[in-house]
Amino acid sequence: MYVCVCHAVTDKDIRKAVDRGASSLFDVQNELPVGSCCGRCEDTAKSVVDEYLGKCRRDAGLQLLAQPAL
Repeated sequence: MYVCVCHAVTDKDIRKAVDRGASSLFDVQNELPVGSCCGRCEDTAKSVVDEYLGKCRRDAGLQLLAQPAL
């Protein structure tokens, strides 16, 4: 889905930025032009970042639980 229509930034682009190390909307904005034109997309972009970071943290926690103790 397009998050920023002005610059054609998608939710997939934002998730890739998080995968590369972005941990906030500010970090994403340093890599992608999301929110740099009209600003209407900032709330949605922040939601995408927050939801994806939460999912990544949950997944990482589940992986830790699934590994056998040494």
